[in-house]
Amino acid sequence: MEENKEGESETKSVTSVTNDKVHLESNDDTKSDPVNDPHDAQHSEKNESSTEGEAETKTASEASDDKVIPKLKLVLIGDTNSIEIGSKNILIDHDKQTNMEQFSSKLYDLCGQHICVINMLGLPNADQIPSIQAVHAFILLLPNGLHSSQYRSGIQWLEKGFGKGNLSYVMTVVTHKSDESCESALADLKAESSFSEKRYHTCTRRMVDENEIISLLEKIHVMVSENNPQCYNRQIFENVEEQKEQLDPKNHKEERVTTAEEMKTGTEIKSKEHDGAERSEKNDDNTPGQSEIKSVPHETKEKGTFNMEISGKEIKQTRDISEENRKKRHKETEMLLSRLHLQDKCPHKMSPADFLKIGPPVRQSNDTLEKDLAHTFLQRLMTLDHRARYIPVLQDGSEASHSESFPTSDTVDADDGDLDALFATSVDIDQSKQAHVHPMDVQMAVFHCSNSFLKQNMITKLSQCQYALPLLVPDPITMDIECPLWTFRQLTKTWKITSNQGKEDSKPIMKSMPICKAETPLVSFFRLGSLSQSKSQLMNTLINNRHSAFFHRNCPGSTKSRHLMDGVAQIAWYCPAGTPNESFNDCIAFCNLHGDSLSTEKQREILTEKSSVIVVLVPTLEKSHGSSAVISTLYRSPKPLIILIADSDCGASQMKAQKYKLGLKDRSQADVSEELKGIIRKILSAPHKSFQLESMAEVSGIRVDEDGTDCQKGKSAAMEIVKLIQGMDVSKIKDEFLPCQGQLWHEWCRINKELYHLKGHIEKEKGQKEKQLMHIRQEQCAASNSKLMKSFTESLVGLPPTDKEYFLKWTQILIDGLSTDDLSSILQNYDETWSEVLTLKKKHDKSALLKDKQTKLEQLSKKLQSATFGLEHIFREMGQIYEAHKSQKEQTHSQQADWVKYPELAADLMISGHPMELMDGDAGQVPLMWISSLLQEVIKKLGDKRVFVLSVLGVQSSGKSTMLNAMFGLQFAVSAGRCTKGAYMQLVKLSEELKGFQFDYVLVVDTEGLRALELAGNATLHHDNELATFVVGLGNMTLINIFGENPADMQDVLQIVVQAFMRMKKVKLSPSCVFVHQNVTDIAAAEKNMDGKRRLQEKLDKMAQLAAKEEVCDVECFSDVIAFDVQEDVKYFAQLWEGSPPMAPPNPGYSESVQELKKTILSKASKSAGITLSHLNSKIQDLWKALMNEQFVFSFKNTQEIAVYRKLEVLYGNWTWDLRKEMLTIENQLYPRIEKGQLDKVELSYLSKEMSKTYEEIQKNMTAYFEDHSDKEILVQWRGRFENKIKEFHEEHFRGVKRKLDEVIQQKNARKKMDNKKVEFETKLLQKSKELAHTLKDVVKDEGELKAQFDSVWSHWVTELTSDTKPFEDINVEEDQSVVLRDLGTEWSLISESKRKGRYKKLSEVGNYFGYITQKKCQELDSESQQYQESKRETKDTSRQGKGVMASAFGYFKQMIGIASPAQQNVEPNESRNPFPHEEQKMIRSFINDVEQQSLETIKNKPVATRGYRSTYLQEVAKHVQKKVTEFESGKKFTFKKEFTVDLSLYVFDRTASWLLQSHNTFKHNNDALTYLDSKKKEYYNIFRSYCKGNSSASVFGEMICEKLKVSVHEAVCNKTAVDLAGEMRCNYPAFSGNRLNLEKHVLTSLAEKAEFSRFITYIQNPRRQVEAFIKEEVKKYMFTDHKDKGLKILKKNADDISKLASQALYEATEKVKKKSGDVDMWMKEFSALLNKLAFDTICCKNFRDINNFDFLKEEIEKGLVCIVKEMSRLSLEMVQECRQKPDQILIDQLCNCCWERCPFCAAVCINTLKDHSPEKHNVPFHRPSGVEGWHTRGTVDLVIDFCTTLVGSDRYFRPNHDSEGRIAYKQYPTAGERYASWRITADASMLAYWKWFVCHFQKELEDHYDLKFQGRGEIPSEWRNYTKKEAIESLDEMCRL
Repeated sequence: MEENKEGESETKSVTSVTNDKVHLESNDDTKSDPVNDPHDAQHSEKNESSTEGEAETKTASEASDDKVIPKLKLVLIGDTNSIEIGSKNILIDHDKQTNMEQFSSKLYDLCGQHICVINMLGLPNADQIPSIQAVHAFILLLPNGLHSSQYRSGIQWLEKGFGKGNLSYVMTVVTHKSDESCESALADLKAESSFSEKRYHTCTRRMVDENEIISLLEKIHVMVSENNPQCYNRQIFENVEEQKEQLDPKNHKEERVTTAEEMKTGTEIKSKEHDGAERSEKNDDNTPGQSEIKSVPHETKEKGTFNMEISGKEIKQTRDISEENRKKRHKETEMLLSRLHLQDKCPHKMSPADFLKIGPPVRQSNDTLEKDLAHTFLQRLMTLDHRARYIPVLQDGSEASHSESFPTSDTVDADDGDLDALFATSVDIDQSKQAHVHPMDVQMAVFHCSNSFLKQNMITKLSQCQYALPLLVPDPITMDIECPLWTFRQLTKTWKITSNQGKEDSKPIMKSMPICKAETPLVSFFRLGSLSQSKSQLMNTLINNRHSAFFHRNCPGSTKSRHLMDGVAQIAWYCPAGTPNESFNDCIAFCNLHGDSLSTEKQREILTEKSSVIVVLVPTLEKSHGSSAVISTLYRSPKPLIILIADSDCGASQMKAQKYKLGLKDRSQADVSEELKGIIRKILSAPHKSFQLESMAEVSGIRVDEDGTDCQKGKSAAMEIVKLIQGMDVSKIKDEFLPCQGQLWHEWCRINKELYHLKGHIEKEKGQKEKQLMHIRQEQCAASNSKLMKSFTESLVGLPPTDKEYFLKWTQILIDGLSTDDLSSILQNYDETWSEVLTLKKKHDKSALLKDKQTKLEQLSKKLQSATFGLEHIFREMGQIYEAHKSQKEQTHSQQADWVKYPELAADLMISGHPMELMDGDAGQVPLMWISSLLQEVIKKLGDKRVFVLSVLGVQSSGKSTMLNAMFGLQFAVSAGRCTKGAYMQLVKLSEELKGFQFDYVLVVDTEGLRALELAGNATLHHDNELATFVVGLGNMTLINIFGENPADMQDVLQIVVQAFMRMKKVKLSPSCVFVHQNVTDIAAAEKNMDGKRRLQEKLDKMAQLAAKEEVCDVECFSDVIAFDVQEDVKYFAQLWEGSPPMAPPNPGYSESVQELKKTILSKASKSAGITLSHLNSKIQDLWKALMNEQFVFSFKNTQEIAVYRKLEVLYGNWTWDLRKEMLTIENQLYPRIEKGQLDKVELSYLSKEMSKTYEEIQKNMTAYFEDHSDKEILVQWRGRFENKIKEFHEEHFRGVKRKLDEVIQQKNARKKMDNKKVEFETKLLQKSKELAHTLKDVVKDEGELKAQFDSVWSHWVTELTSDTKPFEDINVEEDQSVVLRDLGTEWSLISESKRKGRYKKLSEVGNYFGYITQKKCQELDSESQQYQESKRETKDTSRQGKGVMASAFGYFKQMIGIASPAQQNVEPNESRNPFPHEEQKMIRSFINDVEQQSLETIKNKPVATRGYRSTYLQEVAKHVQKKVTEFESGKKFTFKKEFTVDLSLYVFDRTASWLLQSHNTFKHNNDALTYLDSKKKEYYNIFRSYCKGNSSASVFGEMICEKLKVSVHEAVCNKTAVDLAGEMRCNYPAFSGNRLNLEKHVLTSLAEKAEFSRFITYIQNPRRQVEAFIKEEVKKYMFTDHKDKGLKILKKNADDISKLASQALYEATEKVKKKSGDVDMWMKEFSALLNKLAFDTICCKNFRDINNFDFLKEEIEKGLVCIVKEMSRLSLEMVQECRQKPDQILIDQLCNCCWERCPFCAAVCINTLKDHSPEKHNVPFHRPSGVEGWHTRGTVDLVIDFCTTLVGSDRYFRPNHDSEGRIAYKQYPTAGERYASWRITADASMLAYWKWFVCHFQKELEDHYDLKFQGRGEIPSEWRNYTKKEAIESLDEMCRL
């Protein structure tokens, strides 16, 4: 024998110790098994040593010098950063990428083997890959931390460079630094579908550790030994042409009719192949190194031969056949997957997420392309279309769908030519034409390419379609057998057992259980050899003669060639319905092993072991047939056996016990089927073995899908939960482990609903109930730490995504398994009891027995509900735990650790496609806090996406969930009875195929059925109305599901639905609807459909009219309520099942109807924008809160609309401010021109033109906002109104500015005479000053003497100049007031007393006006209607009322005789003066305010500023007051005392006095010569002094100019600063920068912080006055305290700007005059004109005509300007407040131009920013107890403590007016008249802490102010006293947030 240099290990001197650790042997021959036992290597070495005489010893260096073929070829691929290549690196010490010749010396030293390591790190391009013939292993190196991404890119590179199929040759190695840990890498890589844990290793990047490398080589050895072939040859897998080669039909198995001789021959051939296969299988089943038959390398003679114990030729033959078959299977499979476009789905499996998308409707036409076959199959299967198993394919382009082509025979012209062709046995067929894919190949290909979850969904749908399911599935390539047990876990079968079949008294027993746990007989069918009869078709007749559960050769689409079905065992169950004509009386499983069972021994043996009955089909029973051995074995076994013989016509005969045979020849299938049924029934009637699917997990030699690591991890986590509840009564599990959702939650819901039905002392009752609710929440918190919930949430948090999905599935499966038996027995008992009750009712039996049975039925119903337990209850518990903890005011960080994560966990599941409970069906409540947080988390993860909400309504068990599941492939729970409780929502993404939609997701809302049997009478109606309103309001579209053709059922549903839609119309929601009429008998008849639609339209119109009466709405027909087209919006559905369940398949027409409906929905949805998730969140809250308050329309508050409207209000404020600011600027520009006489008329057109730019810019911004905003569909309703409001504001504002400027012009004209005199005065004074100075120039030197001299002559000058002018007298308004009142007959004592006490100043804020009135005829005050008093008082209040009235009458008597004054009356501790009705008090206060406003208007219309003050103005006002008092008294039961008239007159005088004084001062300033001259004294003294100093005329003139400039600059700077400061505060100061609501919040905050009762009373009685006072205070604080620096900065900037203007004007005027050689008059004119922004008074130049040096004049004025600038810089902000434009008044005008209407109940002020905002209703979030304004209970002194927001949700009543006869329910307050209807007051369960704190804090002050008491019904609840000021202020923020 030659020396072997390549195959065996040699004696090594270097690493002999190491070699004991690892022994690797391999070979690069692709056709041989490189794995040899150690003794083989030793034997080879012995042969070699015997030849050579001694073993040759070599070192590594010597070995490297020899030319050797490496024993292992390893290719390194991956990232270059994953390894540190160096001299010490054992694996590789070079970085060359093409080193093919040298082997690794270090590896040789380590293990003594020739190993070549090829470096391809860095993943080179395809053209750089060397030509490698064979590779044993690809080592994919991945750096720790980047392992996942690098793994994917590495695998993709391998497939691209070396072809597919190389994954089994890849060893994944994660490298890390010595100080790193890479424990998480394995878990991450497991998420990759192509990753295998057994081909995984880790080591350090330096690779210097021998143990790490040895371990790696060991794993490579195992991998190589398992691969077949052991070397990867790239050419084998990359030959694209070979992959596309068409399959030879002769190579495929086929079922065909053969002669006996052909059958025999074929059997012998198959038998031989089978024997080889057996040996191969045995070899495959054994582990490497333990095989009975060793695979020996096939080597050439040059390499030597091996001495083996068995024939190498036989082994080679067997191996070659096996290898050839494997290659063939691989090739066929790849070809099939390629045709179906699934080639990429084999390594990367399809998942449910790939199909949980809403795509276009599934096409029903025969135009499917082959590449779309798999996708279409899955789509149609998910829609329950059982025709999905065969989908016709469009062949050879589109023409194939329109015409059929057939093979044509070539004929000759001879007479007999065509006959010859006719009788020919074959026709020439185009062999190149490829047969279409076998339908079952499509199914199995999809199955193989799906992950376990999609497989499970597939199997569930196949089961619903009544198809057989795969039980044993061989791998298409390796033929390893798998049992997909996991896929069966969701299946539940229901059947009825009839023990005494045929007897009338027999009662079927219903059973329903998971099919995996069902113990049933198993009847297995095998075929041994080829037969003409179809085994599958025969089996179908046993199960359902009208439906093919098993696909057979005669099914549509069947072809001779199939690739994936041979060896597949399918199982189907027969489930009897309990009827007399059933084939079998119990559930039976039928199993069908496809293909020739002689070739699938493993499957046959497994089924033989598991079966109860074996049915074998054979072509013959001859002993010579290949099946005889198998038959003999089965015959001798104890298993019942039925042999069906194809070539025999014998009838059924029993050979021995439980052994039968039956001939098939010349017999109808029906006869055979009946005989077979009889035999099976007979066998199963005796004791027999039962089969349970779960037992398949115990079968050896097969792989069970549940054994996967992910599945097992999920199961073990689920088992931890199930162990806690195992053995417990299901009804008690929830009580112990889910306590938060049981009695506690139901009690919470009950109390919460009672909050909307309060009576009696409602605030006290409300406080008690809120306390109870909080106590329940605390109990929930205490009970929330159950082991089950802790274990469940820990698993949700800790498990990876795949494990988590398994965990959830397992949890549901295991829980369902626990409750199955209980549910079955309860349902059976319920059914029996219900039948007994019906029987007794038919007999009209009203005995005690009937009552007992009804009681039992009720108990069973409750037990049935409590026995229902599933995942939804665990999620519900999560929600309740979250709500309980969230509702606690104080939370520690540690307490939040667990429950705070719950919404995020639920959001992850919702996004992944899990349905989430929206409404708790057991409690009938929406957990608002939980749902809100859940949706907020979804928004965090997805963004605020737009969704289209599709909801469904219909009667119970009408197929709503089934329809949704079929339409969108969803997983809503479906079962008989009340399947869905409450409402569930599922988020489904739109697929990329759908274009042009404005939303991203569809939210499907599935609901429980209407008209539930569990509820009765009014409870049902109320619950159904509530549910329908909620679901209709929530949905963009609602499907109304009508089941059957029962008119009564239809009418009930329609009435509920129509009323719900009408409510939506009234609250301005506009959903759409589609009516789905299911289970219609004849949907094909168009005429009948038209008639049905007509009748439906009539019913809808009638229901609309009935609902309109109830909802008080003007509606004539249904289309008035909602846009509805009866032709398009009504769909008719066929019944779901094609026959009678449980064995009936779905009706194909149902699937078609579903797709037609889907098409309609998508068509309508494409026109909708949907709503954002945030809008959906608020909508859920709004709808449910409104529903709680029964009066939905009056209670509904669209939070989203309110939020959008409030933002619009803020923008409206910004837009109006921009207009106001611009108009103020224009006003400041025109005012100086008027003052200078340059403008004597202001035109509107001019103002409009000046404003046009700003107005157009605002219009542009408005248009952009309304058209581009994300909420534009909401904004559109207000667009026109706000555009009109801006237009009105614009026009009204510049008209107002015109009026103001016209008044200035009038004043200017009125003082024209005075202005002329001023010129004269100035000329004379200047001349006199000049003359005096000339006289005293050289005489007086001292400044003081000079001043004295000037003062002495000044008075003479003034007297001289005003000798012909009458001086103005000062006015005394206060004295005039008294005189006017005295002249009108008022006693002086009354006037003096009133002025002394000053009580008149707060007349409008007096708490009780009883002291001001006198009852007519001394009559006792009658108990007039009081709005907060019910018509009947409780008996317990009678004595107190009587006592109060008597005391009041006595008090009145004392007043009449003078014993007690109105202000000093003494009362009992719990009594008061006469309880003057609050309605009257309110009328008096309103009267006072009206008189005040009228008087102010009267005074302001007087020309005081132009003509001066007259006392007759006051006289006119006083007469007006007296007149109004007289008018008010008429018709009243009281008269006012004189004190009232006096106080009212003085009050009005006081309110007008300030305006009169200010106007008169203006008049005096403009027209009084003395006043004017006094103001000029200083100016002329300076002129006089200047002349005395000898200054020139130019210097004096310059001084005069600067003096006038200083005044005008000061005015201009202050006015500009006022506007700028107002703008700064309007934009940046929190109180002023928002809308009216924001201002109100800050006002209330300020009131609370100051805590002064007088301010509160002003706010309560006259809110506008207090708001104006607040604005003034805040402006003052801003200017002089908080932002003084900013104000001064603005002031300085404006001063600099004006100074620059003056300097520029000076320069330009001087230059122009110099250029034109002008005089001083020209200079004055030019300079004045250039100062257009200043009210600069010109100077008479008569005395300065000698000035000609204008440069000198310019210099003099510039010196003065410097002084002016310095003086301006020292200007204080106080001066700004004294100028014409005041910041506070500007802000008051801007912010107070809003709505001031007050709530008819509590007098709170409307917070709408628009003054007239109709049709928007008045609203305010800060409602308050009515007692705050003085309301008290009729006939008592008890102040009212109730909030109107509580009252409108109570069951109380009120009288709209004090004299109203009838009462109105608070819940229907809008019906009480326009005053009430114009307000939106929604029932509010919030705390409203602010006013509760106020009432408690100022209780005594309020009682004293109103002279009433907080007692009786007005007693303050104790809970209110717990509120602090801080909480009160914080509650304002909460209210503003809605």
